Order: sequence, then structure tokens, then C-alpha cells
Amino acid sequence: MPKLSITVATGPYDRVRAIRDGHIEIEGCAVNYIELNPEELFFRAARHAEFDVCEMSFSTYILQVAKGISQYVAVPAFLSRAFRHSGFYIRTDRGIDRPEDLRGRTVGVPEYQMTAALWQRGLLRDQHGVDVDAIRWRTGGAEEPGRKERMRIELPSGIDVQAIPTDETLSGMLARGSLDAVIMPGVPSCFVQQLPHIGRLFPDYRRAEQDYYAKTKIHPIMHVVVVRKALLAQWPWLAASVYKAFRQAKAAAIVDLEYQTAFRTTLPWLSAELAATREVLGHDFWPYGVDENRHEIETMLRYSAQDGLIDTDLSVEDLFASSTLQSSRI
Repeated sequence: MPKLSITVATGPYDRVRAIRDGHIEIEGCAVNYIELNPEELFFRAARHAEFDVCEMSFSTYILQVAKGISQYVAVPAFLSRAFRHSGFYIRTDRGIDRPEDLRGRTVGVPEYQMTAALWQRGLLRDQHGVDVDAIRWRTGGAEEPGRKERMRIELPSGIDVQAIPTDETLSGMLARGSLDAVIMPGVPSCFVQQLPHIGRLFPDYRRAEQDYYAKTKIHPIMHVVVVRKALLAQWPWLAASVYKAFRQAKAAAIVDLEYQTAFRTTLPWLSAELAATREVLGHDFWPYGVDENRHEIETMLRYSAQDGLIDTDLSVEDLFASSTLQSSRI
């Protein structure tokens, strides 16, 4: 019987390498693997559902499920996780010394509904008492003009979100002082260039992120793996096969990190970094699975509602293929 031909699209991570290189198969499938950066991948997946299996912004996926327009169903493999204290950049000449000082400010963000911003707004609200309606939000390209939300959003009237001019960038506006701060996954060029009056809100962001984890036990999830609904209707076994393969690929990546005879990653103190990470986050510091991540996912659903993105009650189970809610064990 011929294998099912599918296209899989993700970023170029160590935790997917074994699938991409063919060392681990998605059972029953012949895979055409495409590597893309997240911005392009998420735009194409959200707007056109171009891929059979792909990595997707978790916030965007939640929004599509809430609106009833998702063409995908998720499996609980979380290809990207990141603490986001490092992604707050401020004007240092505006009296912004603490997160609380962002009240009443104008803050840029590439897209309001993006997952990084969801976690950053939640951090401001939960840890520092700064709610979403206390800030004027301005959206647009970080370094290239003209970026728009990858999908249409409708927000309550009390939340001020406006697009910046189509010939402007967030980095450029921060450098000129047209914005008080920006939040973004990457590092703005004005900070890289060490332009005057540009700094981080959390200069010692690693310590801030470790303290945040100690307090909340949250290692923020950014991206999730999704499978095309139409394929699952024909081949219901596909979700479990996809999930199994991504779990195996992540396990293979961890084995590579643990191999010490000759480091397979270009870091001289890799073993020390791995040990330090496990001391803070535990042995399985990048867990897959619904139950293993229920706290983070429930928090994301709460943040989506508080930020005005969704007005539908969703459960964690509403987001995932039923065959991946539990895994077989020996």
C-alpha cells in the first residue's frame, strides 16, 4: 500500500532534525519537508493553509479555533518555547525604570495577536498590574515597513490598537522617540547599533526569567504543531503518527545535547548550560503533551480572553486531536 504523501513545514530546529533528515519517519507517510522562518510560515499557514502538517503560532491557532475557522487541528508538540523578558526595549530617557512605568505609554508590537506579545501582556498584567487597556499599542514591521496582522482581529473598544504608517518601522520609531517602547521576539536594529537612549526594560533578563519561572512554573509555549483537518477526516490515524514522530525527534535532540565525548552543538560549555537549565526547569525542560503543559495552555486561553482576542469559552481539550490527549505507556 503506498504511503500518504504529506508536506511538513517548520523552522530549522534541532528538535525536528531527525524527521527532516529521514532518520525518524511519520508512520505511513512520505514526507516532503520544508523549512521556513516563522514569519513566512505563519502567514502562509494562517492565510492560506498551504501545508498538511506545520508549525503554527499558538495564539493565532487559538484565535482561529475560537472563531470556528481553523483548517487545522493541533497535536501537543510545542516546537518553540521562550521566556520573553528579553523582548522589552525602551527609551531610557522617558523615566521608564520598571514595568509599571509603561502605564499610559505608546508601545510598538509587530502583531497584537502574536504569541510572544500575548505572553508579554500577560506578564505585565499578572506580575506588575499593568492591564492591556493601560497602554496604547501600535503594530507594524519591526524592520520592514508594511507588516499587518496575519489574520483579522476584532477588539473591545477600550483597547487601543492602531497600525503605524506603512512607511515606518517599529525600530525606526523607537530610535526617533515616536514610541516609548517596543516588544518583539527579535532584537531591534536600533538596540544592536547601540543608538542613544535605547535599552532593555529587564537588563538582567536571564535572572528575571528564572525568577518568573520559580514564581509561576511557566515556561511559555510559542508554537504548536498542527495537522490539516481534511486529512484527518480521511486518515484519522495521522494525528497520532505525527505526534509520535515529533516526540521521538525531540528525544533524539536531547540525546545529542547530552553526548559529551565530542559536543554536537557549537558551544564550549554545553554540559554546564544543560545542567544549569535542568537545575531551574527540571530534567524534562521542554515537555510535550497536554497534561504536561495544561498550566501553560490554560494561562494562554485566559490571556487571549483578557486581551480581547477571544470571547468564546474554550477548554484545553478543544484545541487538540482527541487521539493525542493521552499516549500509550508500557
